[in-house]
Amino acid sequence: MIWFSRLPAQTRGILYMLISVTVFATMDMTAKLLGERVSLPQVLWARYGGQLLVLILIFAPRLIPALKTDHPWLQLLRAVMQLGATAFFFAALQHLGLAEATAIAELSPMLITLGAALFLKEKVGVRRGLGVAFGLIGALMIIRPGSEIFTPASLWPLATAACLATYVLATRHIGLKEGPITALLYSALFCAGVLTLIVPFHWVRPDATAVALMCAIGALGTLGQLTMIRAYSVTEASAIAPTSHLGLLAAAGLGYVVFGSFPDLWTALGGLVIVAAALYVWHRERKAGTATPVPEEMGQP
Repeated sequence: MIWFSRLPAQTRGILYMLISVTVFATMDMTAKLLGERVSLPQVLWARYGGQLLVLILIFAPRLIPALKTDHPWLQLLRAVMQLGATAFFFAALQHLGLAEATAIAELSPMLITLGAALFLKEKVGVRRGLGVAFGLIGALMIIRPGSEIFTPASLWPLATAACLATYVLATRHIGLKEGPITALLYSALFCAGVLTLIVPFHWVRPDATAVALMCAIGALGTLGQLTMIRAYSVTEASAIAPTSHLGLLAAAGLGYVVFGSFPDLWTALGGLVIVAAALYVWHRERKAGTATPVPEEMGQP
């Protein structure tokens, strides 16, 4: 693909990010389909067991050096938060549409700002505070507590966003001292290890379709993370971070094509409010010099 390498770095970064968010949306769609055939622990085990296998195959010569860390407890915290984010999100997908769950999970940038103010003592001005507030209003427009469409499952994507925010705050604390491959390996080892202990108690014998979906979900998750790493490695994070929100469009499109579901008016409006608020908060943080995009090694749940 010589033509691709000749493109400007920023263009290549944006294209890598578009591929990444589309792959992650496809992974979420696969998780929703797989969850109809096997148990949730099996879906999660396939996700992280597949990631661990792919990482071992790709980075075999560098595995031992990559496992060296000066922050083992923070790496563990990040792995726990990533597993929590994925578990809450995949559970939500069994009750909500792809677009609804994805839109609510988009709250994570606002929760990062809020958490940075509470725990890292970062200064958050009135404008960013209003951006966070509008993001929460957007989530309420989708969840609609007190209405007949509200279910407890509507809160699970909020838990996903909270886990992602905690993950990013831990990443901020570590900074650039350790590379993305280290975090990828620790997440895969921890998540696959814990789920290997749990999954025998919830095993549902998969049919041929379920086996194919289990293989696909691990490969898709790893591909999405690797293309996101590539996106951040070829150009500035500030140039491509807003592109990550296009995953909401991919989720809406796949939800319509595969499941025949399309977000209603309030969900669409709430999603627009959340994305607009996230972009505004990112803009204000960029001007203040504190912007933190989604970590390279994290991507989506």
